[in-house]
Amino acid sequence: MMTTIHCLGSGLVGAFVVRHLVESGHDVHVYDLKPNSIQGITMHVGDITQRLNILPDGLVVNMLPGEIGGGCTEALVRLGRTVVDLSFAEETPDRLQELAVESNATVVWDVGIAPGLSNMLLAEAQTKLGTFRNAEIRVGGNPSQPDDDWSYMAPFSPADVIAEYTRPARVVRQASVATLPALDERHLIEVSGKGSMEAFLSDGLRSLLYTMKADEMSEYTVRWPGHIQRYIDERDAGELNLDALLESWTLDKTRSEFTWMEVKAENDVQRFIWRVEDSGSKGDSSMARTTGLVTLATALTMCEHPDVLSPGVYSPEELPSPFLDRALSLMVKNGVKIEHHIERSN
Repeated sequence: MMTTIHCLGSGLVGAFVVRHLVESGHDVHVYDLKPNSIQGITMHVGDITQRLNILPDGLVVNMLPGEIGGGCTEALVRLGRTVVDLSFAEETPDRLQELAVESNATVVWDVGIAPGLSNMLLAEAQTKLGTFRNAEIRVGGNPSQPDDDWSYMAPFSPADVIAEYTRPARVVRQASVATLPALDERHLIEVSGKGSMEAFLSDGLRSLLYTMKADEMSEYTVRWPGHIQRYIDERDAGELNLDALLESWTLDKTRSEFTWMEVKAENDVQRFIWRVEDSGSKGDSSMARTTGLVTLATALTMCEHPDVLSPGVYSPEELPSPFLDRALSLMVKNGVKIEHHIERSN
């Protein structure tokens, strides 16, 4: 069944999602400040924030940067729309729950790899393990090899990357929500095929802080060693130049890169571990694929089962199992490597 889908934003991840929605046979309208050359779409060039109230009927997929995407989602809720929200705004849409029910709007938010797939996997683990003794997410998109500069390329909005480094990290400690400095708890980890990488706290748990039962829970961003120390040194010396940073972190499509995520959850008896890895394919970056396939799975499920969710605001872990099943199926079909292990807890 063909559905009209309005895609706000067509950047690295957005373009990937748009192409696959077209391939799925949907009527796809794209709204961006600049035109693109994706075949089979209807392109609308201009400031989408000025035309939300005249957007025709159809599913809305919000893939704008967080600083403008959050306001668009709130406006769409007030208009009673159905929204798949990938914008990763600092002010999260769960605050709009009552308004969404009143306006007959439905929002599914944070539907990327992490947050997103990581949330769904932890929800799956919770059904088997009950309250977690500990849960940890480690995730990052990086060049395949370090270099003599930043050893990093931003696979999505660089401004959103910097937000990961500046927002205080909310975690769970002793069964209560606690706030720690971003970049805290730095430690080395071993990534198969890559060697030692560094992980540090970031504010990625978001809805999981309140939906999961856990004694301890954390999310860590993964980078090559040296990257975050350089950031800290330049920040503390007052030498960080945002424009120069964004230019240095520009994605080089000729350079190999990969995305890696590990999700661990354990009780006193068992530990569940998932590892997700991708190195890109057919010109699409690994982050576009691992993020976009979860967004795509969510949008397709909403199109095919329009009544699967009643009006309201839903985090990924609150979605019924067909959403996770569809995401994992699409990822495997597209060559994303997914491993799942069950171990005895220490």
